[in-house]
Amino acid sequence: MNFLTIGHRGVMGVEPENTLRSFTAAQEAGLDVIELDLHLSKDGALVVMHDTDVDRTTDGTGAIADKTLAELRALDAGRGERIPVFEEVLDAVRVPLQAEIKDVQAARALAGVMNGRNLAGRVEVSSFHDEAITEIARLVPGVRTALIGSRYHTDIMERAVAAGASTVCLNIRRLTLEIVEQARKAGLRVIGWVVNTQDHLRLARALGLDGATTDYPEIKRTGRFTA
Repeated sequence: MNFLTIGHRGVMGVEPENTLRSFTAAQEAGLDVIELDLHLSKDGALVVMHDTDVDRTTDGTGAIADKTLAELRALDAGRGERIPVFEEVLDAVRVPLQAEIKDVQAARALAGVMNGRNLAGRVEVSSFHDEAITEIARLVPGVRTALIGSRYHTDIMERAVAAGASTVCLNIRRLTLEIVEQARKAGLRVIGWVVNTQDHLRLARALGLDGATTDYPEIKRTGRFTA
């Protein structure tokens, strides 16, 4: 079985998260997939950031939704990097992407880009929100989707199936064999996050997960030899 290693916001353990620098480093490290987060700017651009505001990851303050793309571009996202838009990431790296969307509006904007560029085979769309998954599936024929869970119970499998997801991305700290077995019965792939230690990597392999999301590129190298 191929065990996928997914770069969390690129390789955010060593580079500024959700920047082209981080995504390029993830690709160079040989990670199989790059995960990123999407929000809409005030003027409707698909900007790549995790939080709803810019305070933690840039030298600015305020909500992303209250700023235009030009205003966001003026900020330093770490080591001189600028906040990228989704289209720039598509052009900067070649590896498959997992795009996490925060709301239905972002789903609709993402659908436009994916349909325009025929990205259903390259971009898997993930979200904590069932309705966002349902909406992107309605708008992008053939798209693969993943439901994310942090504090979850076995009912997340029913939610994922109802939303049409093929994968669940689950907090490794709460994962049990029972939950994995429930996912398998439902025909779902299981990705664990965030796997940054050898103990968590061993757990991911012992549970038979399909892959792990990690902040560090070293997981790719050691994952091959961990049982």
